[in-house]
Amino acid sequence: MPDLSKAIVSLAVLSLRKVVALPTAARRAMLVALDFVIIFAAVWLAFWLRLDEWQSISRPIVIVYLIALATWIGTSLLFATYRNIIRFSGSRSIFELLAAVSVHTLIVGVALVVLQIIGVPRTVAVIHALIMALMMVSARIGIRVLLRDILNPQNSEASAGWNTIDSSPGRMTNGDHNVLIYGAGSTGRQLLHSMKGKREFRVCGFVDDNPQLANRRLDGIQVYSPRTLQKLVQSKQIDEIILAIPSETRARRREIVDSLQSLGVHVRSLPDLHQIIRGKLSVNDIHEVNIADLLGRESVAPDSALLMETVQHRVVMVTGAGGSIGSELARQLLPLMPTKLILLDMSEFALFEIDRELRAEALRIGHNRVVIDAELGTCADQGAILRIMEKHRPHTVFHAAAYKHVPLVENNPIAGAANNILATKHTALAAEAAGVERFILVSTDKAVRPPNVMGATKRVCELVLQALNRRGSKTIFAMVRFGNVLGSSGSVVPVFKRQIEKGGPVTITHSDMTRYFMTIPEASQLVIQAGAMAHGGEVFLLDMGKPVRIAKLAETIIRLSGLSVRNKANPDGDIEIVEVGLRPGEKLFEELLIDSDSLPTGHPSIFQGQEPSVTWDELSGQLEAIELASRNGDSSLVMATLRHLVPGYGASASGPLLGPGSQGQIPGQYLH
Repeated sequence: MPDLSKAIVSLAVLSLRKVVALPTAARRAMLVALDFVIIFAAVWLAFWLRLDEWQSISRPIVIVYLIALATWIGTSLLFATYRNIIRFSGSRSIFELLAAVSVHTLIVGVALVVLQIIGVPRTVAVIHALIMALMMVSARIGIRVLLRDILNPQNSEASAGWNTIDSSPGRMTNGDHNVLIYGAGSTGRQLLHSMKGKREFRVCGFVDDNPQLANRRLDGIQVYSPRTLQKLVQSKQIDEIILAIPSETRARRREIVDSLQSLGVHVRSLPDLHQIIRGKLSVNDIHEVNIADLLGRESVAPDSALLMETVQHRVVMVTGAGGSIGSELARQLLPLMPTKLILLDMSEFALFEIDRELRAEALRIGHNRVVIDAELGTCADQGAILRIMEKHRPHTVFHAAAYKHVPLVENNPIAGAANNILATKHTALAAEAAGVERFILVSTDKAVRPPNVMGATKRVCELVLQALNRRGSKTIFAMVRFGNVLGSSGSVVPVFKRQIEKGGPVTITHSDMTRYFMTIPEASQLVIQAGAMAHGGEVFLLDMGKPVRIAKLAETIIRLSGLSVRNKANPDGDIEIVEVGLRPGEKLFEELLIDSDSLPTGHPSIFQGQEPSVTWDELSGQLEAIELASRNGDSSLVMATLRHLVPGYGASASGPLLGPGSQGQIPGQYLH
């Protein structure tokens, strides 16, 4: 008997799925036909309730039905009733339906009063409307439950038995994922609502820290305590945990992510709270856990006054606008309402992409009065950069153009010196000649006691601006140093993810290597704010928080991908981590940016470094030597000049790598 019942149910479900598979026009016609039947039933029941006796189909019933039917056709067209997708309908759709029924009732009532049909009580219109509304709403709720919870059984725990092919507990067929949603708040409920239309997910439960929600149900889905996670993952064979906790602090998210690493399941997350507030939440927004959450450091809210001060109603230029930092600077600058935003880059493709993106964003946010001008060129071309500066006369320049990849610049010192040092010199002098008010250099922590060419060239860039400031320039020159940014081109995180996708191994240079990290948006906002605080010659330092061990970061990304690390203790693991050795010019430990000599500023995440500098007369001869070496292809002269300008560079480049004991104080004398 149970087998017969199951066969009947399966046949019914199969038949319903064939109906659902019909074209949209056919399904809409079926819904219209159902409503016509509902209207007739509502009229018939209204007569019965009003007259307190059953009536066969009589002339008054037919007349009222035809009036109601004609009225409903017009009203439904007016309110676009049949355009709503019932599968995704909610309270708003119900209210719209009730509004249409209310107007329908008013028209039918007026018609019955005016026509005064014999045998038709006027109250029939009201009774008919109440029954009609109840039946139509019930029909739509029933259809929605049918489509989302019965015909998509993987979305409900209660209906797990529909999957008859695989009888193992909790495991779904056809590649479906058993999912837990961490967070039973409004975001988690929105996610569940979105997932109900996706056959690839089966939500097996919520997990929430709130003890008042434990063992309760949300839309038929059980809420569990985090203490039961280990047992829950095993008993329900969970494949994936999705974090729906956008309002939690980074520190708390890091605690949660750390607690999930040992479970051996794939962990993903939803976007930040601002995107959810803008109504952009959907299943498509689920992404890998934001590595910024693993840092555990809270970003400081930007000071809007500082952001606006040197940007609003001004002409602003970004060099290197197609790069990771330059493009994000441009994105952050656009909403601050500059009169003109000049984008300069030597990469045609990168410049085209950021120009197109910003123009589309300007239209979206209603800032289409901002003039966006893309200039294709290089700052190393002295004549070109001078023409561009004279043409646009910017008030503020953010100089982000540079070669930044340590091993590449190490192997190409002439190109590195030309693109970093000479380009900065040409751009700064052109800005000075064009009357630029502020010139902000995007620098790097690698400029602190650099063992590599890239860091040495960036330190010389800083010396150029300090020397110009000491010369008495009307332009305010300043620089901002920070460490690695998450998600930039060539950064470790996307490299690790690509290696994991290919099955490994994940390569690291050294098991003890550490780096400081910050998100690109946060770094860009701090650069803009630091620029507003500049009075001339400052080296601003961004607080990067605590250093992150790269090997530990690699292990975390592997585990959050639902995989295990293969090592001596676990030879059957999924992904191996392999040390490949330090690349040319790499440090084992980056220098601390913030030390005891750093001065606080008006912003809690921005400090001012105490750096020695030289005069323009002392520096200009060395810059000419670099220019001569660049023209002649003389890399030895480039290296000799860098060693002369940046004390310690030669020793650190050829000597031992810096360790933890070398971090901290900046030497009192930087130059010979």
